[in-house]
Amino acid sequence: MAGTRANSTTMQYSAAVMRRAERAVRCSPFYLKLLAAMRDRSVSVPTIAEDSGALKGYTQQPLSDVATERELMWLASVGILRREVDGQGLTDSFRLTPLGRQLVEKWQDNGDAEKRASLADFLKNAVVRWLRLPDWLI
Repeated sequence: MAGTRANSTTMQYSAAVMRRAERAVRCSPFYLKLLAAMRDRSVSVPTIAEDSGALKGYTQQPLSDVATERELMWLASVGILRREVDGQGLTDSFRLTPLGRQLVEKWQDNGDAEKRASLADFLKNAVVRWLRLPDWLI
């Protein structure tokens, strides 16, 4: 994986990879509570979507199934989440990757859980997401 190097206990990610991951999560409609739940188990789209996710404290407001999956897939493409598979292929569930685990642990340790993205972060995330450009180009 580009930008990483192995260590005996955990992967070490470059500062650029961590910044991009943090920005993607902070710009997402999800709260740390969802990511913390995904650390221990996979969480399905129906559990997060509609009123269910908002009532559980996973989302800022109710999201449709399609919007929920779109947001989760973006976090997967950034490397924070992975989609679960079973014997028949992909499922509708997601869980944290090692990068996502490190991010959650960092935020819990530092008390940064509720810090939201700045306007500049939202704009940069939107451009990177829309054009699928590497961060170093913008």
